Order: sequence, then structure tokens, then C-alpha cells
Amino acid sequence: MSFDALLGNEQLKIDLARSLQTGHISHCYLITGPEGSGKHTLARLLAAAILCQGRDKPCGVCHPCRKVLEGLHPDFITVDDPEHKTVSVDVIRRSREDVFIQPNEADHKIYLFPRAQDMGLPGQNALLKILEEPPAYAVFLLLAASPEKLLPTVRSRCRELKLSALPREMLETRLSQDFPQASREDIRRAAVRSGGFLGQAKQLLEEGQSIPPQTTVFVHAYAAGDALGLTNLLVPMEKWKRDALIPVLSGWLEILEEALTGRRELSSLSGEIAARRSAPDIYRAIQTLQKAVTYAQGNVSPGAICGYLAWALR
Repeated sequence: MSFDALLGNEQLKIDLARSLQTGHISHCYLITGPEGSGKHTLARLLAAAILCQGRDKPCGVCHPCRKVLEGLHPDFITVDDPEHKTVSVDVIRRSREDVFIQPNEADHKIYLFPRAQDMGLPGQNALLKILEEPPAYAVFLLLAASPEKLLPTVRSRCRELKLSALPREMLETRLSQDFPQASREDIRRAAVRSGGFLGQAKQLLEEGQSIPPQTTVFVHAYAAGDALGLTNLLVPMEKWKRDALIPVLSGWLEILEEALTGRRELSSLSGEIAARRSAPDIYRAIQTLQKAVTYAQGNVSPGAICGYLAWALR
């Protein structure tokens, strides 16, 4: 089994497998990536690997592996407060107290924090106390879509595992397997709009393909050279989260690329731009959108990205 259940991220999986085979286990892992990037999948596999009694970790067939993957292992504990937006400090404190109770049946006791970025400062400080001097058997798995919300002192005590977007061909192949009834065009659009992340692409296909209203407004404004229209579109988007912004910007980029190459796979949208803007204009806009997507993936704020686009696309 190993870490093959996690798609892509080959070097990360090789490094993890190597460290586990040599018995090197960090006391805290920070697993980062946008929604749908595989953070929960990696966390389950990593927990199974740490508790695994097989040779190739995680083997997926030994008793501890099966119990972890089925969510039944008593030494794999989830720390969350799902009824509240912020994980309360009381929940963190209770888990901190539990850490000093010996594992039930394994050599390690693993604590999963699925919403690490939603811990308030009191909660993070409470967690920090145990991260500084944890028992030898304790392992912490912190999942964060927005790791910048964590205190630097917390992050400095973690080994970060950053999940990457999948190659387009790999993603489309997997989507075709999981959604055999979906058209090739729907598969391709979902892959683009997801920013390369399997979970987001699956959600798009499950919900049905629809073009965001912002995309239609963008096409009309850009094709007409309407700088004010672009600004009015982008200003409200400054308050979006990056996970929502990236798929929309990727969709705009796809339309521009189709307009430049002469493909008409997005119907009238790419055709409208191709008919009203010159090839050099479209090429420059493509470069601008490529930078914007890169900025968004690199944790630049949505406000700065939208401001850049309003200026560069005018």
C-alpha cells in the first residue's frame, strides 16, 4: 500500500517512506495545502504508517493499519470543535491533559488537528506548551489550509509537509476513472477550475459544471477593454479566500489561452475575446493571469492579487 493512496506528491511520499523506514518520526507534522489537496488522506496514511506493524509502512493490512484507516484506533485521536468556527482553548487543554496518559495499545499516540488554522491564539499557546516538551510517544498532525494563521513558534516546532497541485494529465486520468459518465470536456474544465487539486475537482463534477458569474463579467469587461468594469468586478473579490480565488482565476486563464490558440471549447466566451482583442493583448493578459495564480498559490493576499489584476489588465 505505502503512500500510493495519495495521488501525486511523489518526492514528499519518497521522503516520508524513507524516514519511517529508518525509524525517524517527527513529534509534530504540519500538513498544508488548499481544500481538496489531500491533507486528510495524507494524515490517515501517516498515522497508519507510524502505528504500522508491517514491513512497508503503511502496509494497509496489519491490524493497526486497518483500525486507523477505518477510524477505530484508540491511539489515533481527533481534536476538533466542529460546532464552533474556532476550536476553543478548552478543547486544546483537554487534549493536552490526555497526552500524558500512556497509549492504549501502540507505541505512539497520535493527535489529529484537522482545523489547526482555526485555533485561536489562546488555543495555539496552549498547544505550544505540549509541543515544546511532548512525551516521547506523542505525535501531532496539524492540518492547515492557511498555515500563515499559525503562530511562528508553533510552525517552527513542526515538520511541514506541503501538498502540491497535480499534473493536469494525472488529474484528468483519475477523474475519468472516478466519473466515467462525465464528458471529456467536463473533466478538463473541472481539472482547470480546481487549480490541480483532486478534492476540488471532484466537488465540481459532483455539483455539476457551471461557469461562475464572475467569469462572464470578466469576459465581457476584458473583451470591451472596460477598465472600470474590471475594477468593479475585482474589488469585491479582494475579500475572497485564496482557495475560492484560484479556481476562478484559473478559469479566466483557460479562456484566454483558448482565445489565443483559436480553440472554442468554452463556446462564446473565448470567441468573444478572440474577436475583440488582439493576440498580443491576449498574450499579455495570459502572462498576467499566470502570475496572479502563482501569487495566490504562494500565499499572497487576495486583496493584493485583485489590485494587481485591476492595474495590469486595464
